[in-house]
Amino acid sequence: MSAALTPGFLDRSRSVASPTWSRWLIPPAALSVHLAIGQAYAWSVFKPPLEDSLGLTGTQSAIPFQLGIVMLGLSAAFGGTLVERNGPRWAMFVSMSCFSSGFLISALGVSLQQYWMVVLGYGFIGGIGLGIGYISPVSTLIKWFPDRPGMATGIAIMGFGGGALIASPWSAQMLESFGTNTAGIGKTFLVHGVVYAVFMSVGWLLVRVPPEGWRPAGWEPAKAATKPLVTTANVSANSAIRTPQFWLLWVVLCCNVTAGIGILEKAAPMIRDFFSQTDTPVAVGAAAGFVAVLSLANMAGRFVWSSTSDIIGRKNMYRVYLGVGALLYLLLALAGHLAVPLFIIAAMGILSFYGGGFATVPAYLKDLFGTYQVGAIHGRLLTAWSAAGVLGPLIINAIADAQEATGRTGPDLYTMSLYIMIGLLVVGFTANELVRPVNARYHEPAPEREAAEEGAR
Repeated sequence: MSAALTPGFLDRSRSVASPTWSRWLIPPAALSVHLAIGQAYAWSVFKPPLEDSLGLTGTQSAIPFQLGIVMLGLSAAFGGTLVERNGPRWAMFVSMSCFSSGFLISALGVSLQQYWMVVLGYGFIGGIGLGIGYISPVSTLIKWFPDRPGMATGIAIMGFGGGALIASPWSAQMLESFGTNTAGIGKTFLVHGVVYAVFMSVGWLLVRVPPEGWRPAGWEPAKAATKPLVTTANVSANSAIRTPQFWLLWVVLCCNVTAGIGILEKAAPMIRDFFSQTDTPVAVGAAAGFVAVLSLANMAGRFVWSSTSDIIGRKNMYRVYLGVGALLYLLLALAGHLAVPLFIIAAMGILSFYGGGFATVPAYLKDLFGTYQVGAIHGRLLTAWSAAGVLGPLIINAIADAQEATGRTGPDLYTMSLYIMIGLLVVGFTANELVRPVNARYHEPAPEREAAEEGAR
């Protein structure tokens, strides 16, 4: 093994930046990981070929994706402390190893017509790579950009939302070139594994942690702490989950994500159903274009709204996500069927708030709990995503199926679920209003924290 790949090279102490290192190299390092693992949102490209070549049902072909999302939440929650202890270089290397090897195992599984290997590779092992890769840059970015944490995390998490925009056409083109039989799918998975390994290597080779005591020129923590809810103290991950603030933010994130993911998962059939009985029906191709537009809104919201939160504050930003989001849902319920542009604009707003909520929450956590173990705290909070990933599609689909069984059509299929989403956003809005500064009894004593940090290094 080369010296560059020895465990010592991955140690946190080996990734401390030199005095001349530019912090603006950290967002590209984070993007190289997030753009890669964002491929998960493009799994649907592989569903029809797998179903045809291996004789799978739609439910079976969705299992690798579903398991991947489950493992994302679990590995983020349980691996967050390891990420904090071992540092971003180690975490990004683990993410690359798991995510890329997941594709390689899947390639072998398809070639051997052993679907369980695809589930194991892409879903279980690749899912671990998703979770570790998702949280790995967060605390590092916040340490490098304490003056603009919303913008910094927004840049990286924007990559996760936009990864599918690259992966979807790329994967489709490879399937067209290699073929949609088992040999073609296997070659496509193989290329994915190799290319993503190279691409993600940029991240773990480039990433650095700031030297102890480093701060941006002209930035003073004491001045930043004068803003509401911003603290200079630190709270450990184990202490954070015992605070009401953590669980209030869990409810906030769960409600916001549930509202967004419900539309995202059902976008194409929803817009067609809304206008199926009007003079302006939406064609299949146009519905697919609508999905792409929503992906762009999701990606843009992650950067625009999280950057805005640096100016207006996290609590105010979530007031916009949840309050204005509820009004947009109300607009869809009452008037969404009247005009296609109105429906599209409202849905784009909702999806931009969905993406913005993901990107803003690490900065919200940093404000409340400090930078000490914010990556680990963020990982545990992402269990709200796992819950929302079940709730959102379940609410939209179950109610639509029930309404269709009674003979209803068009927008009537979704009216009840839209009002439920409004109710959830109101719950989230209320939880956000209840957020207060963390009680000092949860703060880490400075000497103990410094000793813990020294031990982690």
